[in-house]
Amino acid sequence: MLKFDNRFLRTLPGDANPRNHARQVQGAFWSRVAPTSVAAPRLIAYSPEVAAALGLSDAQMHSSEMVNALSGNGMLPGMEPYATVYGGHQFGNWAGQLGDGRAIFLGEVIAPRLGGVEQRYELQLKGAGPTPYSRRADGRAVLRSSIREFLCSEAMHHLGVPTTRALSLVLTGDEVERDMFYDGNAAPEPGAIVCRTAPTFIRFGHFELPASRGEAALLKQLVDFTIANYFPHLAALPEAERVAAWFGEVCVSTAQLIAQWMRVGFVHGVMNTDNMSILGLTIDYGPYGWVDNFDPGWTPNTTDAGGKRYAFGRQPGVAQWNLARLGAALSTLDVSAEAMATALAKFESTYGTEIARVFSEKFGLYQWADAEGDLMDDAFMLMNDAEIDMTIFFRTLATASQVDEFAAAFYLPGQWTQSREKIAAWFARYTTLCTEQNPTPEQRAARIKRMNEANPKYVLRNYLAQQAIDAAHQGDTSKITELLDVMRYPYDEQPGREAFAQKRPDWARHKAGCSMLSCSS
Repeated sequence: MLKFDNRFLRTLPGDANPRNHARQVQGAFWSRVAPTSVAAPRLIAYSPEVAAALGLSDAQMHSSEMVNALSGNGMLPGMEPYATVYGGHQFGNWAGQLGDGRAIFLGEVIAPRLGGVEQRYELQLKGAGPTPYSRRADGRAVLRSSIREFLCSEAMHHLGVPTTRALSLVLTGDEVERDMFYDGNAAPEPGAIVCRTAPTFIRFGHFELPASRGEAALLKQLVDFTIANYFPHLAALPEAERVAAWFGEVCVSTAQLIAQWMRVGFVHGVMNTDNMSILGLTIDYGPYGWVDNFDPGWTPNTTDAGGKRYAFGRQPGVAQWNLARLGAALSTLDVSAEAMATALAKFESTYGTEIARVFSEKFGLYQWADAEGDLMDDAFMLMNDAEIDMTIFFRTLATASQVDEFAAAFYLPGQWTQSREKIAAWFARYTTLCTEQNPTPEQRAARIKRMNEANPKYVLRNYLAQQAIDAAHQGDTSKITELLDVMRYPYDEQPGREAFAQKRPDWARHKAGCSMLSCSS
């Protein structure tokens, strides 16, 4: 059914202790650990695209063997479950050893070739029970957080944002106790498991931990493994150049990722270094959210409500800070400080180029001069001051012929009344520039097409995900599949599904799960 190879286990040193109990693990990158079985697994959703990429048919996905494997109740031939150890900086502070506390790898699948090129994907169950890195936690996941991770992984992919993917969502039949608001009111909730996949889940923190412990030989092993398997075009470089060259590529891909987050209005919510992928993928969907009314200071994470470290507008700076921490870890090897500084500088230069490009596409302004820059800056100020929905504003901008079309993007009627004159003045400047840049009907049509390809109509707003969660808690899982299907075509009009493109309703402004979320979400 699936062919496994498991290079991570075969190449890198593992934990000699076979017992599954919380502990510090030295001199190793992984520990063998079996998923904990569940009472009554039931596959309630899966991604057809991810299944196809792995070579799995619909019948295979629904087979008892596969459902058991995706729930931790059984193993397919070649699966070797394990968890990895890493460290990380959390909210700016070194947290020491962390690791896969509720994620268990099933192995690395060799998938069908794509264009003659071999494809490999690691499979990982999130919520499959405790590991040596669970500390005091149970290693389980609840249905609400699992739905959010499953849907957002796929929504981000279809938006064109680099991301880990989600193969399946399984209801376990068990209950899991969670204190959603950390206020002492724990309650039982339905348990679930997401099977997520990526070429690799290696994070910045995998390198930080051995560096912090002075385990230089171990760190070098991981660097060599990573370059050989995921950056093979760098493998032939002299050793003195290889690490800096690889670090530079991580800086570039991270900058490109953050620019895409900013383009679609995505806020990760917990950008710790252990949640940063060395492939430039969005990883670990916890208290994330989409900007509804444009606000650079908005964070979806209740834990971050005071400091707003991970707010929407701070994400580029945090990414650069996180890269500096990775660079510091790699600098404990025999590498040139100057070369590493040059590599880190690639983040800022790449991000500057990418953010200018993606916002030029969003605004439909393809020449760059002071007029364009001033116009964009003024738009963002208006959006922030008047509580304007970011997604609806940009989608409207492509085809609007008169200012009153923007009224639907305002959350408060009074704000529209007060701001209409300012919006009208801005829109007059905008249309003049667009006409100058696109004088022919053909050029105007091409501009609208490009803008609609840059500005999604549908994003996974928190309230939409919460509606699917509420329905699932009542036994109706059809909303998950419907919402997944909408998010598969975020740039299309999708007649009959306009309700999924509406701005956040007022009832959701402060409702749990629809505005801010805790790390247990």
